[in-house]
Amino acid sequence: MILRFALEPADNTRLARVCGSLDVHLREVEAALGVKLSRRDAEFRVDGPKAAAERARSLLEALYERARRPLPAETLQLALVEARGEGGAAAPAGEEGPLVLRTRRADLSARTPRQHQYLRQILSHDITFGLGPAGTGKTFLAVACAVDALERSTVQRIILTRPAVEAGERLGFLPGDLTQKVDPYLRPLYDALYDLLGFDRVTKAFEKGQLEVAPLAFMRGRTLNHAFVILDEAQNTTPEQMKMFLTRIGFGSRCVVTGDTSQIDLPRGVQSGLVDAERVLAKVKGIAMTRFTSADVVRHPLVARIVEAYEARAKREGREA
Repeated sequence: MILRFALEPADNTRLARVCGSLDVHLREVEAALGVKLSRRDAEFRVDGPKAAAERARSLLEALYERARRPLPAETLQLALVEARGEGGAAAPAGEEGPLVLRTRRADLSARTPRQHQYLRQILSHDITFGLGPAGTGKTFLAVACAVDALERSTVQRIILTRPAVEAGERLGFLPGDLTQKVDPYLRPLYDALYDLLGFDRVTKAFEKGQLEVAPLAFMRGRTLNHAFVILDEAQNTTPEQMKMFLTRIGFGSRCVVTGDTSQIDLPRGVQSGLVDAERVLAKVKGIAMTRFTSADVVRHPLVARIVEAYEARAKREGREA
């Protein structure tokens, strides 16, 4: 299908922002949607499958509207992710519209259909698993739901935890008290909290006991009532640790477990608790699982291609084994 249209009203500054230097943004749209774009001034020609051509037109019109101000690279990449997902945060048939979460980020929303599914599952299930590659928003969206639950007073506190496993490196002895020792492992969770609540609000929440960040080992023996609990980097748990963690959940609590089974840092021969749980709990009522793919990556588009390359190699090696 060949689709012709013009971006109006005419504005050379906005047009330059949309197209990018030497039309680099248009080349990114082509790669993301599988179409061929050409233009003469503000008049565009899109050649490709009907659905893809129409998505390209809608994307360029939306970017043109936003281009009254400079377009950050992040805005373009997120717009491409939404366009690839055929509507991004639109609700699946039979479900409500886009979710609104109470956080400091007014623009926070699901960018792909699987992200939307993930958010819905977190809100409707006591335990939710988010599995998939880096950059798919597993942890960030889980923390956003936790912040929303705290802001709405549906939970009394947020507990964030992850196993203290080094990513293939031996850091040796770490100086300082307990908090200083575990901070390097928990830094991504702090970053998400600061982004969604703000530094001052996070500091006050810690002082009031509304926020707790701790290594997984410190969950043993506890019962977590009226809390929103997130286990991050769960691929680095053992089956025993995973069972211990999941059985901590008490009344009025919600739990989200996130991890990427392609990035396991456990010693050779040690089974991942996340891989084990995915198999054992697949049919347990009340537990939901969302499996993200490279199509859900919302970072730089090169990240998605890197993930796809590693996935392709893993498939080849699996067939050859």
